[in-house]
Amino acid sequence: MFGARVSVGGRLMSNPCSYYRTGVSHYAGVFEQWKLRWEHGGRRVRHHQAGHPLGYRSVTSVDGTRLRSWSNEGRGVPVLISNGLGTPHDAWPTINRRTETYRVVTWDHRGLGGSDRPSDESRITISDHTDDFFAVMDAYGIDRAVVIGWSAGVNIAFEAAVRDQRRIAGVLAVGGVPGGSFEALLHPLPRFLRPRAGRVGSHLMRYLGPVLNRLGDGLPGSPEHGFDPRGVGTFGLDVVHGHTLVRVLRRFADHDWPWYSRLARAVGDHPPMDLSAIDMPVTYIAGTWDSITSAERMQAASALTPRSRYIELPATHFVPLQLPNRMSTELDSLVDRCYL
Repeated sequence: MFGARVSVGGRLMSNPCSYYRTGVSHYAGVFEQWKLRWEHGGRRVRHHQAGHPLGYRSVTSVDGTRLRSWSNEGRGVPVLISNGLGTPHDAWPTINRRTETYRVVTWDHRGLGGSDRPSDESRITISDHTDDFFAVMDAYGIDRAVVIGWSAGVNIAFEAAVRDQRRIAGVLAVGGVPGGSFEALLHPLPRFLRPRAGRVGSHLMRYLGPVLNRLGDGLPGSPEHGFDPRGVGTFGLDVVHGHTLVRVLRRFADHDWPWYSRLARAVGDHPPMDLSAIDMPVTYIAGTWDSITSAERMQAASALTPRSRYIELPATHFVPLQLPNRMSTELDSLVDRCYL
């Protein structure tokens, strides 16, 4: 049994919950088959996993950049996943399988996965990713959706909400803060040094990224105090959902890390946002042992966001991979608060 802390109206309450192992169907090498067929055919590809059709398609953004998008071909509430930078759709297995409840759509970021780099390689700001966000919505004929943001994807989700609140029914913000991402890192440093340190770290990803970036994100700790041995129990959660973790790590191993580091620096340059104007249900989910995004900063963002709810779980930055059932439950709860 793991304990979770939930904040409603600024008050933290004890909310002990149990988490159960989830069986995740896995076809070895299926992603590579999809990738080859899609790249050679240039058209939508359908496949099946656990009896459900899975489909890729090509979407063109406003500046002409070709993106690869994906949908679970569901028939329920539209859910747009604004993923962590370079993260595949495989990171959300429980939600993806719920095709009778949710129509899930997501996309690969510019120059990562199956998406092309923009012809103007400076077009990698949060604003550009938000253009892609709406291009994907339009391509699937989605007028209004509930949005899941994870890590850097939280920035995109909130930028979309500010740009056109009519189209965003609510936001599930996981392991990320809306704007000022570098300032949420490295709390022992003075505030004015954090963005500089964050840029240096992003630059080093081009050399160390394939090994250190994913390992470091998964280590238990916090930006304030570094590695914390009290969080070592989270390693067991990774093992329980190992199939999902392996699929995600395989995708990261194929990334162009010099390009990834450029994207990370651009995300970090996104300035803090005025959250007082966000008029929709929002749920912030933080990991107590997240060594990348400060739970303290996420709670502070929740306090500034009207109609928001804050939840802190005993997990690392990999909370969607470690607690997939809880992510599905919290999405259900958010949808119940949304006007669709």
